Amino acid sequence: MRGDQSSIPGRFRDRAHAGRCLGSLLSGYARRDDVVVLALARGGVPVGLEIARMLGAPLEVFVVRKLGVPGHEELAFGALASGGVRVLNQDVVRQLGLRSNLIDAISDRERGELERRERLYRGERLPIALSGRTVIVVDDGLATGASMRAAIAAVRVQAPARIVVAVPTAAAETCSLLRTEVDELVSPLTPEKFQAVSLWYDYFEQLTDADVRELLEKAEEIDR
Repeated sequence: MRGDQSSIPGRFRDRAHAGRCLGSLLSGYARRDDVVVLALARGGVPVGLEIARMLGAPLEVFVVRKLGVPGHEELAFGALASGGVRVLNQDVVRQLGLRSNLIDAISDRERGELERRERLYRGERLPIALSGRTVIVVDDGLATGASMRAAIAAVRVQAPARIVVAVPTAAAETCSLLRTEVDELVSPLTPEKFQAVSLWYDYFEQLTDADVRELLEKAEEIDR
């Protein structure tokens, strides 16, 4: 299903530019009734919007919350995803000796924020059914892949026909691991010295809830 990769740059101007580059690689999925673009909020939404436009596919938002180690929140020991799915990195849990009551307390806190964002982004609109469909799961990049793993697990529960992960850039090791969990993984920039997603963008702004809602409204206008 890959398109022409010869036009992929060494870095992206912004998330919209990255989405258009990915869209060109996913051209084999264009104009198909069974395809849904599932964008992880917040950073995956502007990427997903461009892909959805190019493929003529509906855009759905998907909320994932990382579970961070207390005092070192940037280190994820797991993640929660829409649909109530929780994925834990057992290696991190064992190495740090995280107790189950602490894990549950952090999970409960993050679940509240996940549900708040879902209400804010989706309102009264029901989520798109994924059963029997080709689901293209999109984010702006992958470092450890914790959020994406939670999303994949939550999507799989709905019995899709095919799961495709599409990200502009990712750590090579993370890509190797994730390829065994999905039907296809598309990521044009997978440097060995990855370090951070933001390094592969010229402009990598922090998105707000209002930004996400605005982008989703644009997607609805396209569908109409």
